[in-house]
Amino acid sequence: MAALRKIVVVGVGVGGSRTGLSYTGLLPPALLICSRGIASKLFVGGISFCTTENALSEVFSQYGQVVEAKVVTDRMSGKSKGFGFVTFAAVDEAHKALTEMNGKAVNGRVIFVDYAKPKTNFREEIPMARGPPEPQPDT
Repeated sequence: MAALRKIVVVGVGVGGSRTGLSYTGLLPPALLICSRGIASKLFVGGISFCTTENALSEVFSQYGQVVEAKVVTDRMSGKSKGFGFVTFAAVDEAHKALTEMNGKAVNGRVIFVDYAKPKTNFREEIPMARGPPEPQPDT
């Protein structure tokens, strides 16, 4: 991502030619997310713990065709964690929903809407501590 930002900020085109771009800030989030291929998926935070997937889908369906609405739940208890994801069929529908619904009250709670970020698998990135390190033999 940082490399993409540098290319646009500096204005270097294909083959090293200058493109004349004068964009000095960060790329708009929509452009970065489109390059990731998840532009139509929105993160919805701050939802009520009693909000269901059907209710979430119904609230966002006024802005376009909702492909999927998912409320994230705890594995053990099955209770809502207070956030979820809504996937739209089109990018412009997702953008309209983001601008209209961010900061609105749903089921008595103010929700926060943003573009979803790619899922990261922390289990592979962060090693689990399994006690003190084994002593190394002196050689």
